Amino acid sequence: MPPTEERTARLTVLIDPRKKAVFERICAAEDATPSQVVRRLIRGYIEERLGHSWDAKQAPPGTQASRPSGSRAGSRRPARR
Repeated sequence: MPPTEERTARLTVLIDPRKKAVFERICAAEDATPSQVVRRLIRGYIEERLGHSWDAKQAPPGTQASRPSGSRAGSRRPARR
């Protein structure tokens, strides 16, 4: 597991209560907290977009990865229900 990074920001995510319950059950079965799993997912997403391993020491705050082609800055997808 990568070294623990400094956690100073909070991310609030709205999710269907049934998905949350299943997610929490799976996390518990894997002996991981939901926060650990979400951080791992976010790190993987960042590394996929950057094309290399994440190094928190090299990335200054506010650094943005390039957007995949076809994406528009500021565009938002409609909420899925």
